[in-house]
Amino acid sequence: MIRKINISNEKKRDAEVTFSSIVQPSNIKYVLADGKEKKNIKLLKTTLQLSDEALLQKFGDLKSLGEAIIEADPEFDLENTGRKIDFTRRLYINSENRIAYRVNLRQIVKNPDGSVKEEKDLSKLLTNITGEGLVQWSGKKIPKLQAVKKFVFGKKYQIRHTNGLTFDFLYDMAKDLHESQSLMFVGTGKKGADPLIMSSGGLPYRAFLEGRIDGEKYCLILHLTNMELKTT
Repeated sequence: MIRKINISNEKKRDAEVTFSSIVQPSNIKYVLADGKEKKNIKLLKTTLQLSDEALLQKFGDLKSLGEAIIEADPEFDLENTGRKIDFTRRLYINSENRIAYRVNLRQIVKNPDGSVKEEKDLSKLLTNITGEGLVQWSGKKIPKLQAVKKFVFGKKYQIRHTNGLTFDFLYDMAKDLHESQSLMFVGTGKKGADPLIMSSGGLPYRAFLEGRIDGEKYCLILHLTNMELKTT
């Protein structure tokens, strides 16, 4: 999936370009005992009407439910159990096992003993890399070898040009970083120090740009991290 991002260079000139995650296919293939390629499938275990809660509510107590299971297997649906599922969608349900169409997510912080320490509405942060948001070139470089020892990079995206002008724009950025063998810290906000929120509802990440060039070709990679390694 290709998405847009506003990014500026060291001259404070900005452009709207695209970014996407690159997934490298694995060369390893798992096969069955007969040599045929394996396939992952989803099978229906049970239905909502046959869940433990629904059966307990139907029969009243565990003793009555146990007797019914011994006599007639009410927890098993011969027609649906084991059926292959091609498409699924996550739904939220209320205490009556009905679909909830309006859901307010709550964030619950617990103590080590399991007691609730804090409960509040889960705030949904808005993306800050498009529209009025701008990812700014901070000018703060860190050598690659130092960066990999200091941060845990959990995600990375490739920044791509959309036309000839943005090609030159991104190529110059990649060339600068390639020649210095360093990563450039980038951020948002007025001072360019705020973390990036790549999508609405997503987590905030600190971000670093890496550049590579090969002749007239370039590769500009946005590395994201929310974990820093510290010595004790």
